[in-house]
Amino acid sequence: MHTPSETVSGIDSDMVGGTGPETAGGTDPETAGWSDPATSGWAGPALASLLERVSVTADEVGPRFPLYADRDSGSWKSTSRGSWTGGFWAGLLWWRALSSGDPAHRAAASDGTQRLRYWIRQDTATRGLVLWYGTALAAGPGGDVAADRLRAEAARACLAAYEGEWGLVPWGDAFGGPRLLARADGVPGLVPLLACAPDGGDGGSSEGSRSSASSGDGRGSGRAAAYGHLTRHLDLCLSEDPPRPAWQARPHGTWAACAEPAPGWSRTAAWLLLGTADGLHRLGDDDRLREAAGRLAALRLAPGARLVPPAQDGCPLGPVDTSAAAIEAVAALKLATLARAAGDGPEGDRLATRGRLILRRLTEAHQSASGALLDGCYDAGRGLATHHELIWGDFFLAWGLAILTGLTEPFTM
Repeated sequence: MHTPSETVSGIDSDMVGGTGPETAGGTDPETAGWSDPATSGWAGPALASLLERVSVTADEVGPRFPLYADRDSGSWKSTSRGSWTGGFWAGLLWWRALSSGDPAHRAAASDGTQRLRYWIRQDTATRGLVLWYGTALAAGPGGDVAADRLRAEAARACLAAYEGEWGLVPWGDAFGGPRLLARADGVPGLVPLLACAPDGGDGGSSEGSRSSASSGDGRGSGRAAAYGHLTRHLDLCLSEDPPRPAWQARPHGTWAACAEPAPGWSRTAAWLLLGTADGLHRLGDDDRLREAAGRLAALRLAPGARLVPPAQDGCPLGPVDTSAAAIEAVAALKLATLARAAGDGPEGDRLATRGRLILRRLTEAHQSASGALLDGCYDAGRGLATHHELIWGDFFLAWGLAILTGLTEPFTM
């Protein structure tokens, strides 16, 4: 992500925004669920190692939020309030708590979630990343009542920020720069967060938000806002090939392409796939969403696509981005669930195979002995953290492995 943010330990975060062919193919022999002995044989130890890494990280950063770590020393750059990645750290703390059952781990996870409250009133579409992924495990399987209230409050605030004239929650000005942007990384998390919003916004121009997000198709205001936000981003991003991740609003309802992030950015398709899968699950089957999911899957989840994408297309000698691969693995498992539920077993099996192959490649080729997912790329254009452990990479790897080991289901979040 190319966003300015808070000051981080050792660097000002406004500067924060394996390379051989990796192809997938073949048929998955196991189609009767996610957890099986063959998969658990490698996924279980990989998840355990990653959760041990969470404990080491927690001891290092204390009350701060980890952002990215050096691949050699393992030392973290951290932020005081979490920036756009704080929800992933809270989520990792909850993965650890749910896995261990340790009351001390649960207390740490609950505290991590509550420390995200600051972001409810910040003008940024990345509230979806922060406040959905930071509360979903807590409010769901964690049974944390305070987290459930925090999520509801966050959902109302995001619904209030929906601008019907533009059909989206704007990117916002919390990190500086133009406010009226549509960016691919403003989609994930915000779709399910809006969809679960109680009727009516909270704060700001809530009356306008409710009226502009109303729908005659039975979706209700939060669901209508989620659908509008998702389809606006899909229509813009997929209007070019390769998809362009960022657009700026112009007068008279028009949009202009932004130069950064550039088309070919590794996380464009990943974030959009994740948001589209959540849209299909929470908003119901829809032709526009199914078409978008198919186009995005053809780009990144087809058998010939690299399991770990380059950080920037067109730069074959540049870094890869394991964090994008981890996101795509979770999206593939979500889409596999949807395909199977729709009666398309072969497509479900193909997508499940793809998700497993990505996760196995990540654990075998990119996970360190300490459990860290290495070779994530924060910002290739700026040369920032280009072969590093990224907190969201760890989070999505943990999520994928948790699915394969039976700790959770794809749509738990």
